[in-house]
Amino acid sequence: MAENIRIIGDTLPGVDLNAPLLEVDDLGVEFKVRGKRIPAVRHASFTLERGRTLAVVGESGSGKSVTSQAIMGILDTPPARITHGRVLFHGVDLLELDEVTRRGVRANHISIVFQDALSALNPLWSVGFQIGELFRVHRGASRAEAKKRSIELLDLVGIPDAKNRVGHYPHQFSGGMRQRVMIAMALALDPEVLIADEPTTALDVTVQAQIMRLLKGIQEERNMGLILITHDLGVVADVADDVAVMYAGEVVERAGIRDTFKRPAHPYTKALLRAIPRVDQVGRELEVIKGLPPNPAKLPGGCPFHPRCFAADDKCRDEVPPWAEPAENHGSRCHYAEEVYVDER
Repeated sequence: MAENIRIIGDTLPGVDLNAPLLEVDDLGVEFKVRGKRIPAVRHASFTLERGRTLAVVGESGSGKSVTSQAIMGILDTPPARITHGRVLFHGVDLLELDEVTRRGVRANHISIVFQDALSALNPLWSVGFQIGELFRVHRGASRAEAKKRSIELLDLVGIPDAKNRVGHYPHQFSGGMRQRVMIAMALALDPEVLIADEPTTALDVTVQAQIMRLLKGIQEERNMGLILITHDLGVVADVADDVAVMYAGEVVERAGIRDTFKRPAHPYTKALLRAIPRVDQVGRELEVIKGLPPNPAKLPGGCPFHPRCFAADDKCRDEVPPWAEPAENHGSRCHYAEEVYVDER
């Protein structure tokens, strides 16, 4: 990590190591589909500090993965286009960098674990070759050195018999083991920021817990900033420090993990929490959020959540809610954020 900090200071003008590690400020992304511009992300704002874990939570279609791709600079353009906002890494706006410089930041300092490991890994090459390629291309390592580092990383993420399995292909690993391989690749160049996009999708609950513990342990050991993207608040309860809740392309609530669970200030966050299965409610009908997320091409007026909100009134239907802060380090985009927050006390 120390080497990467030195490298970023030498190669990226304007770096401020006292600035937040990563700051997303009013990010907007749209897609052009059949001549129409459809907003996928509208007002995404959050901050990630070194050594902390931020969970970005929301239903499918809320803009979580698009936000992560915008941070990484891997959006398909076209049809995607960043319309406004900033992505600041050590105070430098990544959106203003040329592609060569951006690629260097992406390779050495910000990394991502995709949710579908089988699709992300190349089936024609061994996992050791794919991990080792990062060292050969970006560190100038020999094949022997790259293989050695690959074995070390596979061992780090808990792959049994790493020395022999380094030559195996993706199809020879289980889903959980493939996800560990993806984590090893993401960690190869010792990034300062790791983004894990739905890292436990399609895994059983036991493997989910193992992957989450692995990510948390490595994050703490390396003092990284970790962004966990998920639709399930329950998955991140034990590992996250902060939470950003997204709905219809915008962040509707930001808070520490304790306040998110104990005193949510947005009805959508409350609804997500109520939908988590609980052992003390065995035999009771599971609560669900009624309706469907809105079509981004036809967002409702006022608050986008109002058609599904249990507390919506005429003001919610007619007026776009402002950003409110009912408590220190706790914000919500709701007309009644203060009342909702107080109700949870």
